[in-house]
Amino acid sequence: MSNLHSKIIGCGSYLPEKILTNYDIEKIVDTSHDWIFERTGIVQRHIASENESSVDMALHASLKALSMAELSANEIDMIIVATATPERKFPSTAVLLQNRLKIQQGFAFDINAACTGFVYALDVAHKYIQNKAAKNILVVGTEKMSSLLDWTDRNTCVLFGDGAGAVILSESNNPGILSTTIGSDGSYKDLLTVDIDSEFIKMKGNDVFKIAVKTMGKLAVSTLQKNNITINEIDWLIPHQANSRIINAIAKKLSLSNEKVILTVDKHGNTSAASIPLALDDAYHNGSLQEGDLIMFEAFGAGFTWGSALLKF
Repeated sequence: MSNLHSKIIGCGSYLPEKILTNYDIEKIVDTSHDWIFERTGIVQRHIASENESSVDMALHASLKALSMAELSANEIDMIIVATATPERKFPSTAVLLQNRLKIQQGFAFDINAACTGFVYALDVAHKYIQNKAAKNILVVGTEKMSSLLDWTDRNTCVLFGDGAGAVILSESNNPGILSTTIGSDGSYKDLLTVDIDSEFIKMKGNDVFKIAVKTMGKLAVSTLQKNNITINEIDWLIPHQANSRIINAIAKKLSLSNEKVILTVDKHGNTSAASIPLALDDAYHNGSLQEGDLIMFEAFGAGFTWGSALLKF
């Protein structure tokens, strides 16, 4: 294995202007603020305008990440976009983003691993840098989940939001990403899905909840063991922001203080592949993250897919 490290040197995010609160949703479907909040921890979510696409949102987040990294777009030699809500069937969202950034070198492609997409993309980017195939990689999670919602289905329409988060992963002499783990099991394909014909999210929520808690708990333990560290050494857990009950259950399983868990699901809802980079950027800008902090990313999504990353910020 190469001694070359990959490190996040910039992050950025974008949330659409429109905010939809639980009280707003009460007027659309038979539900209540208390019902939603008690079961999910969600208070509000951002909703993209009709003419705002996953590429538009990705562009805003990417420009902020480039600015923090002090890189020009021309220094990016690879783009990976994680999304389940592309602007077009093809070409890829990543190629459309490459064009919007006026980048004419390198290459770009999408990954669809649903809510685990960003961790999958980070895993791939990390390996490209380790193999000296790229130096500066733009990794983006961007989702217009509102485009997949049936606003008459109160079990799903209350859960999701729109947004984008981006990071610049660059080669470094200093440790950044220490390990990544990804996995999947297609036998659960029907528990959380969007059929080509319906274009709406269908979910068996209780089953997803149980398997998510079990899988993410195991994944966190194996990530710690793989790196020969204890939970006490983790500065921050940044999990996929699906549901505060799932996140709290995982923290409890790990005996991890809730004060070490970054939680943004209350204000963002579930933004699928965008949720971890959105939470990372939020934590950076509110002063929670410090250089050198040890962070664990954890995600679980349709497929089922799952993944983790351990990194020094």
